[in-house]
Amino acid sequence: MTETILQIKNLTKSFSGIKALDDVQLTIKKGEVHALMGENGAGKSTFMKILIGLLNPDSGEIIYDGNIIKDNSVSEISKRGISMIHQEILIIPELTVAQNIFLGREREISGNKNGWLNDKNIAVKATEFLRELGVDIDANIKMKYLSVAQMQMVEIAKAVSNNARVIIMDEPTSAISDKEVSTLFRIIKDLKSKGVAIIYISHKMDEIFEISDTITVLRDGKYIATKNASELDKNSLIAMMVGREINNMFPEPVAEKGKIILSVKSLNKKGKFAGISFEVHAGEILGISGLMGAGRTEIAEAIYGLSPADGGVIFINGQEIKIKSPRDAVSYGIGYVSEDRKRLGFIPQLSVSKNLTLASLSKHCRGIFIDNQKENKAVDQMISDLKIKTSGRNQKVTHLSGGNQQKVVIGKVLATLPKVLILDEPTRGVDVGAKFEIYKLINNLAVQGIAIIMISSELPEILGISDRILVLSKGVQTAILSRSEATQELIMKYSIQ
Repeated sequence: MTETILQIKNLTKSFSGIKALDDVQLTIKKGEVHALMGENGAGKSTFMKILIGLLNPDSGEIIYDGNIIKDNSVSEISKRGISMIHQEILIIPELTVAQNIFLGREREISGNKNGWLNDKNIAVKATEFLRELGVDIDANIKMKYLSVAQMQMVEIAKAVSNNARVIIMDEPTSAISDKEVSTLFRIIKDLKSKGVAIIYISHKMDEIFEISDTITVLRDGKYIATKNASELDKNSLIAMMVGREINNMFPEPVAEKGKIILSVKSLNKKGKFAGISFEVHAGEILGISGLMGAGRTEIAEAIYGLSPADGGVIFINGQEIKIKSPRDAVSYGIGYVSEDRKRLGFIPQLSVSKNLTLASLSKHCRGIFIDNQKENKAVDQMISDLKIKTSGRNQKVTHLSGGNQQKVVIGKVLATLPKVLILDEPTRGVDVGAKFEIYKLINNLAVQGIAIIMISSELPEILGISDRILVLSKGVQTAILSRSEATQELIMKYSIQ
């Protein structure tokens, strides 16, 4: 199929005089997967919000199926057949899976002419629909009991069930397992065969080249180019996105390995993990790899005291310690950056300054009062050291790009002066340029003698940044590999044991 279903011409949008989108164009054909690429701050989110009616453009045209859209409201856009799977999962926890899938369409789905809703009919139709998609989730269970990955699959099912002709997928695989990714890609191929167009947004390059037919790149709110995926490779795509070539994504390791800082012996938590033993040296980066559900985050949370272990021993600098809470962990020099930065990493409506000093306020006080001059000086130094792109220390963190939000979260933890830094998915949801900056930051922290534990789902990242790699499978430690012996194949072999 080659017919155009959606065309955007000369789209422009400004906020407070600053152009978020500047004369952007896009042409989407029926039955194609069209990747929209760009760094955080490139304008992708603003663009998508306009397409689904959350924002109105200052100028430009949106032409859908040959007709100019004049009523750019959410309800009108949805009726026309444009749906979006959001990166931030939008569910109602107290409603069932079936009720969430058909939310707003209950009457037409339940089939009762008297106007009463029939939850049984809704559940039956949801079950049939989930089965057709190959998604194994109970339609009668409340959403709050699902894992994040399952919630994401319900969001995907919800968008597909609306008989949309254009589906926007914003980082749809950021929280799902490899098995679920395969299910999603199968669903996408089925949708393509039915003429449905997919606008696909992801920072995962391998996915983009596996699933996309066409790629459009935005940079700094401007349209750069549209090319067939077959015309590009990873390096040329990165160059289009960042405006320069990044020849080596991972900085060369230069830190010297010092004494053992953290040692863990026979750590266990019932139903989560057992028999975990490892050590991390000063200046070393220990990667932790494994499939979803292998126990990676649970081990980090146990060491940090968010969910203390049932048994085992933890040592800092050779001294046995007891960690029952994050307060204990911080007092022993352990810092933790959660994988869910928006829920656990920062307070969105507070400024960059307040977020950076949140965990270390006592260092910026004179008596019982905050010394604003001292705090501002420390904050300005952190913004400079971490290369945080912000309009100033008083800008709200929610207005920063994903990569810069992550730098604020890391900076907040670094302000507590940790000896051990645990980073759980530190580059999730950030663009390729910001990833490179975060890798350099991690490398520099290792040079400073900090012992670093890094958890990541991306094997190239684990291989590129780690000195050694701890591999987990179903809560059990299956290998510790050196940088020289580790390969993707070997890590996967130990991950599925």
